[in-house]
Amino acid sequence: MTGAKKKKKSMLWGKMHTPQCEDIIQWCRRRLPILDWAPHYNLKENLLPDTVSGIMLAVQQVTQGLAFAVLSSVHPVFGLYGSLFPAIIYAIFGMGRHVATGTFALTSLISANAVERIVPQNIQNLTTQSNTSVLGLSDFEMQRIHVAVAVSFLGGVIQVAMFVLQLGSATFLVTEPVISAMTTGAATHVVTSQVKYLLGMKMPYISGPLGFFYIYAYVFENIKSVRLEALLLSLLSIVVLVLVKELNEQFKRKIKVVLPVDLVLIIAASFACYCTNMENAYGLEVVGRIPQGIPSPRAPPMNILSAVITEAFGVALVGYVASLALAQGSAKKFKYSIDDNQEFLAHGLSNIVSSFFFCIPSAAAMGRTAGLYSTGAKTQVACLISCIFVLIVIYAIGPLLYWLPMCVLASIIVVGLKGMLIQFRDLKKYWNVDKIDWGIWVSTYVFTICFAANVGLLFGVVCTIAIVIGRFPRAMTLSIKNMKEMEFKVKTEMDSENLQQVKIISINNPLVFLNAKKFYTDLMNIIQKENACNQPLDDTSKCEQNTLLNSLSNGNCNEEVSQSCHNEKCSLILDCSGFTFFDYSGVSMLVEVYMDCKGRSVDVLLAHCTASLIKAMTYYGNLDSEKPIFFESVSAAISHIHSNKNLSKLSDHSEV
Repeated sequence: MTGAKKKKKSMLWGKMHTPQCEDIIQWCRRRLPILDWAPHYNLKENLLPDTVSGIMLAVQQVTQGLAFAVLSSVHPVFGLYGSLFPAIIYAIFGMGRHVATGTFALTSLISANAVERIVPQNIQNLTTQSNTSVLGLSDFEMQRIHVAVAVSFLGGVIQVAMFVLQLGSATFLVTEPVISAMTTGAATHVVTSQVKYLLGMKMPYISGPLGFFYIYAYVFENIKSVRLEALLLSLLSIVVLVLVKELNEQFKRKIKVVLPVDLVLIIAASFACYCTNMENAYGLEVVGRIPQGIPSPRAPPMNILSAVITEAFGVALVGYVASLALAQGSAKKFKYSIDDNQEFLAHGLSNIVSSFFFCIPSAAAMGRTAGLYSTGAKTQVACLISCIFVLIVIYAIGPLLYWLPMCVLASIIVVGLKGMLIQFRDLKKYWNVDKIDWGIWVSTYVFTICFAANVGLLFGVVCTIAIVIGRFPRAMTLSIKNMKEMEFKVKTEMDSENLQQVKIISINNPLVFLNAKKFYTDLMNIIQKENACNQPLDDTSKCEQNTLLNSLSNGNCNEEVSQSCHNEKCSLILDCSGFTFFDYSGVSMLVEVYMDCKGRSVDVLLAHCTASLIKAMTYYGNLDSEKPIFFESVSAAISHIHSNKNLSKLSDHSEV
């Protein structure tokens, strides 16, 4: 008997642990998303828009690659490599179909701290000036890129470790106000770092706490050293870039291909600088020699990893958070889903693999991603096509960029950060929706400005958690309603046919960033179950009230959901009397529920709403102004549904 039991256990164990072929295929598709969408790629519909988007993206990749390499305190050619390899790796492992990965201003700024600390500018004269190293660059330039590569490699290792630990599920702690404030503050830092190029000044590298203010103090103290030619060229470039991009945005529906103003400006500025010899005549700083080709891969230096661990954590966290926000926005806009943990793996591998090819730290950039939106990209094929044109620049066109003025390159960086800088406008909506979120935004921005992006991000997360912990003990629980009275009231006022189309759900807890996603998931599950069935119910279960989010920890929804559904339009009543407080994420999710239900032909009515909730939802979303959605009570909402039903019947009779 014992032998039989052991044999049975061994058989069960073998079945449990023997991987099937289907399991392996499913795992590969989950970890290599390109295997999921590439076989179904529609050449006829998608290739042309992806090609056009890829060409436009390549222009941005080249210009931003050169600029962000300079921002990272390394030779510009390494920015071209950083625009090539990370994009290829992310196209294979990433789930964001409209996310443009490559060099990124925030990660470049963080990397520059390590480069300038370990290989400062003042040791350039102490190093040998031989050009016998990789690509004919000096030993000083190679020492600098080795530091940046070490930051990229270690940052990627940290991201992959977070993937293994499944920490993607903890990203809900990073709320939208925190991301907005952190990226806006970091963009302000990047603009500040470009001031010396915009003004044509020679300035030592300044960083550390309050370094933002020290830079402007140095500028005002040495205002006489500003080169007028560089200032005028910078102003002209910024005006041209802003005007043309605004015109492209205004007329993008009328014109099929937007003007690549960045490329036109680079060509015009380089040609003008070459013809007038601005480098020698006016002392303008230019990009300089761009080596041709890609060097053979080389392992990152392991001996300096311990010295760059702080910057590596900053690159891993800031780069991932900014990239994830863009991927989530892309998925929401184009109706597909992403896995937060898979994004950790994709960006981690992008940094690790690229570090073997002398690439600076990478992440997704808002400007390039917005460019993919505007040019009609369909898939990551657009990014792969852009890599082809980046390769052409590396092998053929790169040397022609020698005469590109640095002030023009700085102008392209500043204008490219417009999307981040205009996030200051978010302050108004945060003030109208939730003033505490407004305070978090301002304080996170101040910390980012005074210290660094990673410090601001950490402060914003800690501050958000502390405020939520402080607010929850004061939350009032929802009083239990007499269900028999409500059922009796409904049954006497409404006929049985209409009763089957009403669902009443009571929300028992505050709706904040901690439980907003769970709220949405539970609610959509109820609606999907309603739409999936067509079985009539008996009288006792035609209308029932479910309690949603009974506790913040699990947020579980009552599983005994109603099975009633008709082919006619259904109605959902949300009893909001349990909303003791909410934040911006909660209001955003509630509006998203309303819009999604509207798309599923489900009318959403909200009962027992506070004045602050009505104001916040009205301000945030484009709600249907023709139909009332806010009601004083559940009974009032049911009466409204009943009256609409009668009106529709009358209209049907009149048509007949």
